[in-house]
Amino acid sequence: MTGSACTARRAVSAAMLTLILAACQDDPSAPATELTAASRASAVRSSLAPLGKAVFNDENLSLRRNQSCASCHDAAWGFSSPNSRFNAAGAVLPGSVRDRFGNRKPPSAAYATQAPVRFFDDVDETYVGGNFWDGRATGARLGSPAAEQALGPFVNPVEMALPDPACVVFRVSKGRYRQLFREALGRSGQVLTFPANTEALCAQEGSKIPLSPADSTTMMAQYDLIGLAVAAFEASPEVNSFSSKYDAVLAGQARFTPDEARGFGVYNGKGGCFACHPAAGPQALFTDYTYDNIGVPANPENPVYVGNPAFLDLGVGGHTGEPSEHGKVKVPTLRNLTRVGMRAGRKSYMHNGAFKSLEQVVHFYNTRDVLPACDAVARPRFGVNCWPAPEVTENVNTDELGNLGLNASEEAALVAFLHTLDDGYQARGHAPGGI
Repeated sequence: MTGSACTARRAVSAAMLTLILAACQDDPSAPATELTAASRASAVRSSLAPLGKAVFNDENLSLRRNQSCASCHDAAWGFSSPNSRFNAAGAVLPGSVRDRFGNRKPPSAAYATQAPVRFFDDVDETYVGGNFWDGRATGARLGSPAAEQALGPFVNPVEMALPDPACVVFRVSKGRYRQLFREALGRSGQVLTFPANTEALCAQEGSKIPLSPADSTTMMAQYDLIGLAVAAFEASPEVNSFSSKYDAVLAGQARFTPDEARGFGVYNGKGGCFACHPAAGPQALFTDYTYDNIGVPANPENPVYVGNPAFLDLGVGGHTGEPSEHGKVKVPTLRNLTRVGMRAGRKSYMHNGAFKSLEQVVHFYNTRDVLPACDAVARPRFGVNCWPAPEVTENVNTDELGNLGLNASEEAALVAFLHTLDDGYQARGHAPGGI
């Protein structure tokens, strides 16, 4: 990102800050600019959401019938990884075949459907929109990045590992919720007749389901419908509840503690978080859906290194082949950063799970360019007296982070504010106006 792009982004952030501060003063009238931009998700019919929820939670849609979308995107964990043990280490989850792993941790499925169809912003010199950490689910084909993303894991051999998209359609058509599927197809929808040995073929890797050209075309249309249904569920209030303390504050139903209020000031001031994680409107998404290389170090416990010690995650650049995009990954939402489904549950942060606490993340943003490189320190302590070199040294953002000048108290306050973005606060029954 160029300096001029940063300046432009900060100018926009300053205007948005005026709106959000008004909202914090019990004036929730600020326009929902970020949320209404998500109206493109209206192309995903809300009537598909019940089918999408059933598909999202169906473990049968994997090779070994042991993994669903929810296995990696658990509601109690903010629709992110629910495996505390893996989060504390390599952060990459195993697939349906349990000794296989990908190379990135699962992103949150919450607040993801609002991402626009991917495009290149010439002003900020970045891609915007799309899903997956590298943006490869562009949304250009179905008009919905979330729908295209939903289709990927079903046939990925290191995830749900089904051998053919036809297997997904077949198992959905035979599932306990098959009536929802038939209703989604509509009166003119064709219920396909699959070969008698389809079940056996779908349990065998490398299989292809023999269908006529006409049936193959119909099957792929139904496969796309399944993706659209999952996206419809992911666009629903069940997944995007906007029920955090932050939302309650904007609605005049709660107040920040002094530390949280101070952290909100740091967020919008010295911290510069607002630049990439804008908070405009009463239902802010806390991401601008751009891509960035912030200099995250490699996670040495990532299982990808077992079979590929030279692995380098090029992010968007690995997908597009553009050297100018090497190392850039999607700017995630900041909602539900610390939401866990069990006491003392562990989460990990960044695309590779290199950081293990929100405190580490904030300290990295603040001191990345202040602490020495770990390979230059006699007794290196990650994030204490050094930081490792970036995994990808190209295109590192040196304009918006690295030496923020925050003291320890300001870092702690910023962490306190970020905790207010976890959903479930209102559901826990806090009294209106309470802290």
